[in-house]
Amino acid sequence: MTVVARLTGGKVTLRMKAGSTAVEAGEKDRRGRKASKEMRRQQLIDATIDSLAKRGYAETTLADVADGAGLSRGIVNFHFESKENLLVATLQFMADEYGAHWNAALEKAGNGVAAKLWALVAADFDRKICTKRKLAAWCAFWGEAKSRPTYQSLCGARDARYQDTFIALCAELKEEAGYGYDAEPLALSLCACLEGLWLRLMMGDGLTREKAHAAAIEYLVSVFPSHMTRTGPKSGNS
Repeated sequence: MTVVARLTGGKVTLRMKAGSTAVEAGEKDRRGRKASKEMRRQQLIDATIDSLAKRGYAETTLADVADGAGLSRGIVNFHFESKENLLVATLQFMADEYGAHWNAALEKAGNGVAAKLWALVAADFDRKICTKRKLAAWCAFWGEAKSRPTYQSLCGARDARYQDTFIALCAELKEEAGYGYDAEPLALSLCACLEGLWLRLMMGDGLTREKAHAAAIEYLVSVFPSHMTRTGPKSGNS
């Protein structure tokens, strides 16, 4: 029911108007609660990334996460129940974010094979993904992955698809220019180069994101001279 105010003879009268307002209000309230719940979960995930970057995996506690998010410890328990559940959710979020990021870069690059490879490499050093806190959190999870099958299963399929994409692109570039490499080991070495640069960035030894990206470009230029320059794919390959 909706309360409608009417002015009659200088007096304000009220009447109730039937309709779907109550239903709409209830639906809006449910959406609001859902949004609030998702917001709280994301606050806790963000705080977990911060804690992993600051304290490492073993030293991160639910209390640290709650304090970092500015929420009560009961809220953490309500949403995740345990540290393990919270960490799995955090890894899931990071893996989904990374996967969506490189897939978007690949789609935006267009049809050129060289442009796609260039875009994939550039995506790894985008400031949305390549931050010290996120790199440190990734390293914390990598350190635990061998002993935690759940972590391996979360990222395994995505990693395989990512690697297969590099292999396919390297194979196409070889076919176009007659390069003498084998596509699979070459793609593996390129992926290892990118991972190594991420580790160097995480260690904070003076390497900047821009310098790391430039180093990756040097790799591309040296391996794919018919396709790449230091400023991008050669004309006709983009």
